[in-house]
Amino acid sequence: MSRLIASDIVTGYGKQEIVHGVSLTADSGEITCIFGPNGCGKSTLLKAIAGALPAWRGEVRIDERALSNLPAHMIVRHGLVMMPQGGGVFPRLTVLENLRMGGYAVVDGRLVEQRIETLLEEYPSLKRRTTVAAGSLSGGEQMMLALARALVSEPRFILLDEPSAGLSPALVSQTLERVQALTRHGIGIVMVEQNIREALPMADRLYILAAGETRFEGTPQDVRDDAQLMEIYMGQDSASATDALS
Repeated sequence: MSRLIASDIVTGYGKQEIVHGVSLTADSGEITCIFGPNGCGKSTLLKAIAGALPAWRGEVRIDERALSNLPAHMIVRHGLVMMPQGGGVFPRLTVLENLRMGGYAVVDGRLVEQRIETLLEEYPSLKRRTTVAAGSLSGGEQMMLALARALVSEPRFILLDEPSAGLSPALVSQTLERVQALTRHGIGIVMVEQNIREALPMADRLYILAAGETRFEGTPQDVRDDAQLMEIYMGQDSASATDALS
């Protein structure tokens, strides 16, 4: 079992500190969910863990391997990838070209092609559309492509930033089921998600952030009810907290 550990992460943009000493632990084969109101630093935290944003203070590591402030391609080689909100597919590139982009940090090009071939067997709808521009795919298909692309480097951990954003209710369930299926292959998932109602039952561990700080850390079983979640959502009134749970 591998463990992803982010310790006392402080980061932000320009001179504005957004994340104030947040720590997080995630295990391979499990789903760790990060909840919190808009603007509380969830996505900023993921970017700092993934190396897309410098960590001003604190440390990120997988097991004993320090990842803090390494170049992003080196972090990918050590087993950590991030899927941004909306999937981040390259709309003008074909499905196959997008998948190849997922292997940019893999030195052996033949290995990349072998992995893509295997993944296409698992995602038959993508296999039928390898020459189609990614921008012409539906939202659900683009999310599927983004997940498949993230797997090309064979990561130990995937960071997901709101994978359900912009999807229909039916596609939300389908996408989150695919995310959950990744854990059966031993991949650890760290997921920022606003759809708490759908994501909470999947979580093995959860963190709730507010104003750039950790307000709650535990398991879904540690949350008594929706009223407690509303209380934890510092800075939100009951109506907005209820919206997050619906």
